[in-house]
Amino acid sequence: MADAPAAGGGFPAQDYPTIDPTSFDVVLCGTGLPEAVLAAACAAAGKTVLHVDPNPFYGSLFSSLPLPSLPSFLSPSPSDDPAPSPSPSSAAAVDLRRRSPYSEVETSGAVPEPSRRFTADLVGPRLLYCADEAVDLLLRSGGSHHVEFKSVEGGTLLYWDGDLYPVPDSRQAIFKDTTLQLREKNLLFRFFKLVQAHIAASAAGAAAAGEGEASGRLPDEDLDLPFVEFLKRQNLSPKMRAVVLYAIAMADYDQDGVESCERLLTTREGVKTIALYSSSIGRFANAEGAFIYPMYGHGELPQAFCRCAAVLRMPATALLVDEEKKRYVGIRLASGQDILCQQLILDPSYEIPPLDMPSDAPVSNLPRKVARGICIISSSVRQDTSNVLVVFPPKSLEEEQITAVRVLQLSSNLAVCPPGMFMAYLSTPCTDAFTGKKCISKAIDALFSTKVSNDLEDHLEKNSEENKESVKPTLLWSCVYVQEIIQGTSGTALSCPIPDENMDYRSILESTKMLFTDICPNEEFLPRNSAPKYASDNDSDSAEALYST
Repeated sequence: MADAPAAGGGFPAQDYPTIDPTSFDVVLCGTGLPEAVLAAACAAAGKTVLHVDPNPFYGSLFSSLPLPSLPSFLSPSPSDDPAPSPSPSSAAAVDLRRRSPYSEVETSGAVPEPSRRFTADLVGPRLLYCADEAVDLLLRSGGSHHVEFKSVEGGTLLYWDGDLYPVPDSRQAIFKDTTLQLREKNLLFRFFKLVQAHIAASAAGAAAAGEGEASGRLPDEDLDLPFVEFLKRQNLSPKMRAVVLYAIAMADYDQDGVESCERLLTTREGVKTIALYSSSIGRFANAEGAFIYPMYGHGELPQAFCRCAAVLRMPATALLVDEEKKRYVGIRLASGQDILCQQLILDPSYEIPPLDMPSDAPVSNLPRKVARGICIISSSVRQDTSNVLVVFPPKSLEEEQITAVRVLQLSSNLAVCPPGMFMAYLSTPCTDAFTGKKCISKAIDALFSTKVSNDLEDHLEKNSEENKESVKPTLLWSCVYVQEIIQGTSGTALSCPIPDENMDYRSILESTKMLFTDICPNEEFLPRNSAPKYASDNDSDSAEALYST
């Protein structure tokens, strides 16, 4: 974690060294999570890899930044792009430019001192399932030696009818939940038993478990149903449907509007996520719940993978073009040196001009958007809870709300803020900036008090032990912004996936694996034996090594 770089990475062009060799199988620009994973995977597959980045920190659009560096990263100056350097090469070149995916940045309040004790994720709110593929990739690549996690011990809370309720996500949680009526408990028990039987039968395979409903597997006609319709057939109440749809299956859009829903979840998809959720509970002996979060922020994940393929801290200023074949063949570094490659991969902030159309050609489809918020608050949203996820289902804030809003509260035990304060991340997918920021603002108003005391010490004193139950956390500082979700590109210059609206990395890793298949069609993606050996290793595949107590 470091301050955002000055123009050209903070070094004059003449200070950059030349490198040898000057030709590689794969060149990657940027250290976002997809680029870092691809660099590790390509190196493990035997490819020669050059990994470059202009920043003095890891992560690019997936980074975790000290709070003072956040404004300049979200709203960069045009002068931050390094000027193209002259080169003696005769290769045709196209200037490499970057564009920020962030807009509508709005901050309020004053950051408490010391401000550098606060670390902000650009991808928040985001978590990893304990049984996530990302965890397995860390183990297989050896990245697990460079990152630690803590559990989200507060679990998940559902905002319903103006109050917060614990999400009953297991038999034990259902049994202990005093807010549920006996009928609701019985129906929820029966639903989870039905789903678990299907998961077990699917894992065992049709040959061992038999065919049809007798095996415990759900019929295909049920699996192809909209998940909300399947839940209605189980007689679950609207509140319990919201629990399953938005707090466990992680649906983003209003599932009751079947005809107008932008992303309708099928039963098959919902059950798959429930299976991941269920298998995550209890994977780590000392972890509470299904979710874990990396110490020091999500920027630690790309850093861990970058240890598998060294990074050259130098900007790329231009793309090299084979004009005859109409393909990109390399990059020009800030030193003026030309580097050739078979495959070029760039982080999504780089603009890649199509070679078969004018660079100013109109974009055919508008990118998706996600509204995000970062807040510093004075106390926890729930007493005696440090880290917790809060879910606002569609229509819970207002009738016009068509997307879920998720809020992740983090405490100082994750080394992201000073003791006595909390970080809170919010996000919701949106079609336009106004709607997205409106949802974020309403969620902030529902959870936090926005009346900030002029004297921070007076404010903290007000939140004494006797007032914690009745007083909302005070919002001390906030930053709300909108991020475009730019689609990756294919061809001779690949663009990696950008942080999306999801709570986890499944979609991003799936896209990353597809890019790897394009580059290395006959190679395994980060095979288990690709992890480097460390002298202190007892069991390099031990998942417990990831978890910090």
